[in-house]
Amino acid sequence: MRLFQIGLFAFVVSVGTTLAAGESATYIDHQKLMEAFAKPGTLVNAGGYRVQTSRRVKPGVAEVHEKETDIFYVVDGTATFVTGGSVIDPKSSSPNQTLGTGINGGESRRISKGDVVVIPAGMPHWFKAVDSSINYLVVKVVKP
Repeated sequence: MRLFQIGLFAFVVSVGTTLAAGESATYIDHQKLMEAFAKPGTLVNAGGYRVQTSRRVKPGVAEVHEKETDIFYVVDGTATFVTGGSVIDPKSSSPNQTLGTGINGGESRRISKGDVVVIPAGMPHWFKAVDSSINYLVVKVVKP
């Protein structure tokens, strides 16, 4: 819970510095949020940050975002998630984005409902294994 509070505080501070005077808050009720996991995508795109729904049913590719910090909040499901280490067979997929087939080294952990993972910009990360499925919110905070 403490890590969630720290991550949430960091997000609020970063978002607070990008909001213009008079800009309204965005509210997404729980029903719409749960429906959004059926077709994952972007819920909010405010320039300096994005909020997305994500769903995985199998492992993914390793990723590195040079200018984006990812904050994951697991809504349901479990997976084995790796952070750090070095990307295997890295290839640039777009400016400031690298993908690979996996990660050498790094820290592997089981993540599940209620967990928060904060992945700083430039850190490799990878869903190594997924148990049936995992739904999670992603907050992407973009560095200028």
